Amino acid sequence: MIGSGAAIFGCEGLSLTAAERDFFRDYDPLGFIIFARNVANPQQLSRLTAELRDAVGRYAPILVDQEGGRVQRLRAPYWSEWAAPLDTVEQAGANAAHAMALRSMVIAAELRSVGIDANCAPVADIGGPHTHPFLRNRCYGQDAATVTKIARAVADAHLEMGVLPVVKHMPGHGRSINDTHLDLPTVTTDRATLNATDFAPFRALADLPMAMTAHIIFSAYDSLPATQSPAMIQAIRDEIGFKGLLMTDDLNMQALEGTLGQRTARSIAAGCDIALHCKGDMAEMLEVATAAGTMTEAARARATAALAQRRPAKSVDIAALKAEFSSLLGEGAHG
Repeated sequence: MIGSGAAIFGCEGLSLTAAERDFFRDYDPLGFIIFARNVANPQQLSRLTAELRDAVGRYAPILVDQEGGRVQRLRAPYWSEWAAPLDTVEQAGANAAHAMALRSMVIAAELRSVGIDANCAPVADIGGPHTHPFLRNRCYGQDAATVTKIARAVADAHLEMGVLPVVKHMPGHGRSINDTHLDLPTVTTDRATLNATDFAPFRALADLPMAMTAHIIFSAYDSLPATQSPAMIQAIRDEIGFKGLLMTDDLNMQALEGTLGQRTARSIAAGCDIALHCKGDMAEMLEVATAAGTMTEAARARATAALAQRRPAKSVDIAALKAEFSSLLGEGAHG
């Protein structure tokens, strides 16, 4: 069972309200996403993830943004703290892919222990000299080959540990000089260059089960942000070759115009499978649900295939993984 609603939602607090339970039961979204406001300690979070699944009566996917560094919803003292990904990559040097795989295994083990089975990682965007600071140190490198190698290691580590990776931000966010939480960037790079650079890591990772779009205009393709551009979604499917489940980035980000209902409808009409709404506001969720409706037949097939890649949680020695990680980077590399 994969649900029917073409959306992934957050919730407001540390436990579900009666209104949230009723809404989730009735709309039956594909899954849920956890934010820092939903996290107090492991016991509470385990109860919340169980509540979310109980509301829809199935083992729905539960996502989180746990990249390590600034974008990390589960934090100390209960969960490991990490340096920004680019800092780890630069410190590890030739061992970067192995180091990022080790830390991804720890992250994934910690997520599964509290009922979270999908992580919005790897970041396959290519960092550059003009990449906005909100993204730059979340990247894994400054060229397609480096980013591809490390992103593949991160994704494989998650899959091995029973956590679905959600690669982002397709088809590439690295050329953005704006923070899409606040503004809509326009990239004017030509198609041939985009295909040889920004799109290349995503093409190499096109077999991954799930991906998240970028709220960016690529003027070589369209005047609409990729999330809402039929031409850009077609390029993701055909030029990049991604056949997995495609979700929007958060629809509340100010890169997008219009009401939440309009943002949702445009994204689904463009070819996104799933609308992502993170805020946990009930009125907004109702608006998104109405506009998103139920999954298309194609979206259901992609969701089924994606969730079929979930594996049982793997038991590992977290202390040993951290020790090996530290040996690659030196002491003080993790919390």
